[in-house]
Amino acid sequence: MTEWRPTAGDRARRARAQLYRDLRHFFDEREVLEVETPALASHGVTDPGIECLPVTGSGLLQPSPEYHMKRLLAAGAGPIYQIARVFRAGEQGRRHNPEFTLLEWYRPGFTLTDLVDECLSLLEGVLANNGREHWRYRQLFQRELGLDPLTADTAELAECARQEGAAPPVTERQPLLDWLLASRIEPALPRDRLVVIRDFPPAAAALARIEADPEDAAPIAQRFEVFFGGHELANGYHELVDPQEQAQRFEQDRRIRAERDQPDRHPDPFLLNALEEGLPDCSGVALGLERVLMCQLGATDISEVLNFPFERA
Repeated sequence: MTEWRPTAGDRARRARAQLYRDLRHFFDEREVLEVETPALASHGVTDPGIECLPVTGSGLLQPSPEYHMKRLLAAGAGPIYQIARVFRAGEQGRRHNPEFTLLEWYRPGFTLTDLVDECLSLLEGVLANNGREHWRYRQLFQRELGLDPLTADTAELAECARQEGAAPPVTERQPLLDWLLASRIEPALPRDRLVVIRDFPPAAAALARIEADPEDAAPIAQRFEVFFGGHELANGYHELVDPQEQAQRFEQDRRIRAERDQPDRHPDPFLLNALEEGLPDCSGVALGLERVLMCQLGATDISEVLNFPFERA
């Protein structure tokens, strides 16, 4: 008999309902407006690390509400947030499901530091924790692996991976850095406190601004991630607002996709037109709500906080 029952129990369902109430209260107090944007659209993302789910004849299910929310910002919506169901192909496992929930919000006028503080304040309200810890990306690599991720070449990174007794499934420079961060550095982070990593290499900027490091003028991405309990919870940017630079990054993504034999993704013209019109200076962040629930409940598998994960959907 096909198993029809939900995998999440009553405790998880009630925890999700309470989490949504807490989040809405948090943003209501700060006068951030809740919005809704399409889950199905004509364009997806170019990012080689993210694959959209196509709907034949109708477009692509969105992996994030980011592009549509930025169009709202360009139209003058002001500070906004969304609790969105999103979709990503090929993401299934103990911590991943092809359909999941993102909390995403944008703050015009906020610096990256402003948004880090607000993100941590939100998480401190919903997770039992022992405080905050801040690290720069470069510092963590130097402390844990003894190399500088901003200056090390591909051969040095590959040798570091080999010394760790593993054969990473990637050979390019930034994917090697990503692999080392996920496999060697993240497991060493404390699990009982909120850990912020910021100031990523330029190649990891995605849709974040690139600015000069105040210490040595080296370029760094204005991006941060938040970790807790062994999970990456949040990913935020001081958002790129330059339409020409954004168009160039989209084309670079397409070149990488072609080299990797991935499906081509045409840049979203609606987003580029919105950037041409003028995106306000802002910072934004996406927070995975299933992972927050896993941390709240001590769950070890995402199916424990989903009523019907993919294999039962």
